[in-house]
Amino acid sequence: MIEEGKPVYHRILLKLSGEALMGSQPYGIDTVVLRDIAEQIAQVHELGTQVALVIGGGNIFRGVLAASSGMDRSNADYMGMLATVMNALAMQDALEKFGVATRVQSAIDMKEVAEPFIRRRAIRHLEKGRIVIFAAGTGLPYFTTDTTAALRASEIGAEVLMKATKVDGVYESDPEKNPLALRYERISFSEVLTRNLRVMDATAISLAREEKMRIIVFNLKMKGNIKKAVLGEPIGTVVEETCYAR
Repeated sequence: MIEEGKPVYHRILLKLSGEALMGSQPYGIDTVVLRDIAEQIAQVHELGTQVALVIGGGNIFRGVLAASSGMDRSNADYMGMLATVMNALAMQDALEKFGVATRVQSAIDMKEVAEPFIRRRAIRHLEKGRIVIFAAGTGLPYFTTDTTAALRASEIGAEVLMKATKVDGVYESDPEKNPLALRYERISFSEVLTRNLRVMDATAISLAREEKMRIIVFNLKMKGNIKKAVLGEPIGTVVEETCYAR
């Protein structure tokens, strides 16, 4: 039974896309949107839930897109990793303006601006009430920030991976192209892979399934949804192997 006003998760990993930080802008970071997201995360932190973040870099540079235009894929992916560091530092600044202690850990060594990623240190930061932002992906090309999110969530022992998107869950087809598309309230990892649903990339889904890591996909644009998800309110789509599509 869910106790009203009490979080159902002790430790979460929140995955944000870089595009979420753009707002209505075509590129970069909208500081108003950044502040709004940071405020929502700070509210969750105030509940006592330990919070870790992974933020994409697509608002600044997308490696896959650059590679498709002829750039060397490894170079393009490293550039994308650097974009995630920029977003992580921006989010750190926004969170600390709300009085939240924050640490950025980078998978690429850049000690002047971020700590190196060390799993035990990250867990210790969380235990001390600090929000940890994981930057620079896995530190390796060819892996997405979705895969990074699933990997880091497993490494720190998060109970749930919350993926914030621009739609309110997982649909059988693109709801922007098909207004009649069915939204799943619950679905299994196997069905996501079998139906090739664009929840996260296949590597991330496979890792989450192996680690029995619950994923909640929800709409970030609806203010308060992060807190609702942490409180166990039924929003978005739950993905886990014990669930079946309706």
